[in-house]
Amino acid sequence: MQRKRHLRVAFFVSSTVPMGKNPAADFFLPPLYPLCENAPPPWMVRMMTKLAAIMTGMTLMLAACKPAATAPAPDIPAAMGQAATTLLQSKLLHATSIAGVYRGQEFILHQGELETGKANPPDDTTLYEIGSVSKTFAGLLLANAVLEGKAALDDPIQQYLPAAYPNLQSQGQPIRLRHLITHTSTMPGMLPLQVNTVLQDFTAHATPAKLNAAYADYGQAQFWQDLHTVSIKGPLGKDYAYSSAGTELVAHALETIYGMPYEVLLTQFVTRAAGMHDTRLRLTPQDTGRLAPGYHSDNPVATTPMPQLPWGAAGNLKSTMQDMAKYLRLQLGTHPAVVESHKPLVRFQDDFSIGYFWNIGNNRQLGTHYVHHGGVPRAQSYAYAVPQYQLGVFIITNQSGDATAGAMESALAPIFDTVASLERAQ
Repeated sequence: MQRKRHLRVAFFVSSTVPMGKNPAADFFLPPLYPLCENAPPPWMVRMMTKLAAIMTGMTLMLAACKPAATAPAPDIPAAMGQAATTLLQSKLLHATSIAGVYRGQEFILHQGELETGKANPPDDTTLYEIGSVSKTFAGLLLANAVLEGKAALDDPIQQYLPAAYPNLQSQGQPIRLRHLITHTSTMPGMLPLQVNTVLQDFTAHATPAKLNAAYADYGQAQFWQDLHTVSIKGPLGKDYAYSSAGTELVAHALETIYGMPYEVLLTQFVTRAAGMHDTRLRLTPQDTGRLAPGYHSDNPVATTPMPQLPWGAAGNLKSTMQDMAKYLRLQLGTHPAVVESHKPLVRFQDDFSIGYFWNIGNNRQLGTHYVHHGGVPRAQSYAYAVPQYQLGVFIITNQSGDATAGAMESALAPIFDTVASLERAQ
């Protein structure tokens, strides 16, 4: 029988200290390695270097970030509470929710205020924008299609497209599905292309409004037009070039494979495989009041929700913590599509690979683990699956700025340390 423990704590933080201009998170863009000509701007390169260090040395980095007087928490709930308290000591952060699964036990914690001074903490009904963690869902669906024999990783993407795109090739080789799910297609980060320019100054207060304007009337028809203008600079399958546009192509390929809208396919799969009933790409009018308000950069005024992408697979999912706990449980199980999606497809370093959109790291404390960051203009999150400990963690906060990702990384230290201690004691 599944065991679930809920922890709810109020912890209020208010701060208006200005932040810097180098975002540690991004609008669907958590790249790890600037290895190609399609490399991101300098601020993102700095972020890549930082996230690469996480993948290769999580244990040392987290230990260095902990206060010297902090002792390991005695159990998982206490560790989660310590993580939330640590996170909300960070400037500008309002609230956080954490879902954890450890060896069959499930824990959910909500802490803080969604809006400063309004005493409205998040709860199990709160819908959060999980950002680029959405990509792992698309990867899972493609893994399932591969296992069912409906698709192959070496399929050229051209065979799934509505028109000829001779530009989607390099050195005589076509972009294939495997290139898209491993971010080695050298596709641009976003379409329309001007969005990539907007994101170069992510923390500017005008950025959310500019993004909303860019996507106000931008649908699949406009995406197909812009796709003709894309220039691919190979070699394919080698250089890491994080691409949300490529993820959208995967969603369309899945629609072609299964003959149904991506949104319907996704909902049906997660309901059937994980019992997730509160995860969706678009909100109904009844759900809008449950969506967490969020804050961009150091702006004290809540910003608008993330604009809708043509398919939404790159970063439009909204979910509750209860559903994300179910997703973690699925990722720690033996579902064939999960096992397939965790296979390393491209190895960039001895301790860093990528599977079906999952970043695969290996370090002394966690062993082989799967991680993805999510970032939108008003929320950031991390999802971790650590099979050797049967540990899954999802953490999210309703603020998005240059220090948010680093604050979450540091805050997770008590959880990882506690689990490592528990494992040693067994």
